[in-house]
Amino acid sequence: MPEAIEAELPPSRWVERYAHLVHTGAALLDVAAGRGRHARLFASRGARVTAVDRDAAALAALDGVAGVRTQLVDIEGGPWPFGDTRFDAIVVTNYLHRPVIDTLLGALAPDGALIYETFAAGNERHGRPSNPDFLLDAGELLERIRGALTVVAFEQGEILAPRPAVVQRLAAVGRGRAWPPLLEP
Repeated sequence: MPEAIEAELPPSRWVERYAHLVHTGAALLDVAAGRGRHARLFASRGARVTAVDRDAAALAALDGVAGVRTQLVDIEGGPWPFGDTRFDAIVVTNYLHRPVIDTLLGALAPDGALIYETFAAGNERHGRPSNPDFLLDAGELLERIRGALTVVAFEQGEILAPRPAVVQRLAAVGRGRAWPPLLEP
């Protein structure tokens, strides 16, 4: 997505819907944060956000945002930069690098929350991404976390906004957490 368009996007509706899973004061990791639409959302809700991306220009948009610390890092090209640090919540949107998924699960606190939304097979008819390396197979995200987290919600299918795409979405919590309250539609 062109940078000018991404900069103007509001937070994902999926992320907003499950933001209640992230408690005030949580240490939150925003993976592939870009210009920080989700980092800003969670910082405004009282989270202590670490926004990571490999694009320094995108992260610069977060300079001076209260509650947000940025870190320029390519999580695909080097060692995991956070060592044994555990996060209370991890948010990932529009990003997939399969070898990192297990690392993310290991970086989540036992009672933490994972909110994930990215592209899936079928998206190629809508443009980018179209490389199968960046598209989840049917049910793949759900299978990847099976046994590690408790699923709160999962969806897969076609969306129309902010642009037509085929996606998978998951909201889950660590097994150390009591069941979260459900939000009525």
